[in-house]
Amino acid sequence: MTHRLKLHMRRFVREESGSVETVAFALWMPMIVLILLTMLEVGAYTARATMLERAMDQTVRSIRLETGAAPQHNAIKDMICERAVILPDCTTNLRLEMVQRDPRGWTALPGSADCTDTALEVAPVRAFVNGQTNELMVLRACAKVTPIFPITFLAPSLQKDNAGDYALLAATSFVQEPR
Repeated sequence: MTHRLKLHMRRFVREESGSVETVAFALWMPMIVLILLTMLEVGAYTARATMLERAMDQTVRSIRLETGAAPQHNAIKDMICERAVILPDCTTNLRLEMVQRDPRGWTALPGSADCTDTALEVAPVRAFVNGQTNELMVLRACAKVTPIFPITFLAPSLQKDNAGDYALLAATSFVQEPR
C-alpha cells in the first residue's frame, strides 16, 4: 500500500503537463480577484447612492403631504437616516443643506456641497431655512462613506477627504405647501 502511494507521488512530482496552466493561473488570479472586488465596491456605492436618493425623495414627499408642518433640521435628518438603512453611521456622516430659491431668478447652488469631514471639527448646520408658503426649497444631502475595498480600481477615482471617505450627494426640490 505504501509502495503504491510512493509510486503515485513520484509520478505526480515528475509530471510537467500542468505547469503552464499553473503559471497562468498564478498570474491572472490576482487580477480576477481585483476585478471582482471592484464590482462589489461599485455595487455597494450604487446601492448606497440609490438608498440616499430614495430616502430623500420619501422624506420630501412626507414633508409635502404634511401641510402646515415645518420639520426642523434634526427631524429631517432623522427621517432620511431612518429610510436610508444601508448608510453606515448615517446620523453622524450625513449633512443637510436646505435653501430657498426663486424659480424666476434662479441662482444655482455651489458646485461642491459641504460634507462632514471626520478628520476635522464638526461644523454648524449650513444654510438650513424652512420656507414660507409656496416657496421653492432645494434640499441637498451629503453623506460620507468609507470604501469597503480601498485597493480596488474604483477607490482611486473617487474624491476622498483626509479620513479616506468619499461623498455621496443627493439633491431634490419641493414647493412649501400653504399652511
